[in-house]
Amino acid sequence: MSVFATLVERLADLLQPLFATTATAAAIVLFTMAIRLAIHPLSRAAARGQKARTRLAPQLAELRTRHAKDPERLKKAVTELHAKEKVSPFAGCLPSLLQAPAFFLMYHLFSGDRMAGHSLFAAPLGDHYADALADGPFSPAGLVYLVLFAVVLVVAGFNYRRTKAQLAAQPLDTGLPPTPGAETINKVMPLLSFATLITVAVVPLAAALYVVTSTTWTVFERALLYRGHAGEPATEALATRA
Repeated sequence: MSVFATLVERLADLLQPLFATTATAAAIVLFTMAIRLAIHPLSRAAARGQKARTRLAPQLAELRTRHAKDPERLKKAVTELHAKEKVSPFAGCLPSLLQAPAFFLMYHLFSGDRMAGHSLFAAPLGDHYADALADGPFSPAGLVYLVLFAVVLVVAGFNYRRTKAQLAAQPLDTGLPPTPGAETINKVMPLLSFATLITVAVVPLAAALYVVTSTTWTVFERALLYRGHAGEPATEALATRA
């Protein structure tokens, strides 16, 4: 954690001539983007794994239907299919899990006290939206938050449309019994894109900058990696909370 904090502080020093009092805020954005770029290979691996799982989904559904009364035979058939296609049953999951520690460390770095004393224009990086509201929603600090909220709304709206399209493109008949509550989940899932608004409103501004930057990166990264692929997991709407 202290290593990350030191790197951000060094980067802020380098950016000081260009960004003056907002150098630390700029450093948070650039450092977040650098970390996301560093773990991009894991995102690519997760995308390849998810595409492989989607490609095998019809065959797996057929096996589950054929061996519904014989769990042992089903398990063996699924294992054989994965081996034949050279696809791990955990493809797409493990790379995503490996990214979690980086997100956790980054969030806690920027939600801690190390960013106190720095500001983004009139808004202190250690303050919350409630502090900005004390001077009014259209105060200089309040306007900083309104800009962040506007960015979140644009990104969330884009992700909302993509998630709706992905859910609509998923096959209705997979050969499996319907999952209880699936219809409700499909209705609620796209709305989770807007949950970042709550996060930005309750965490310190430094953490809000990290969340907004990481969320924006996630949405457009997945739009690139999964373009033309209807099988992208809709649960990625949850990633808007980095």
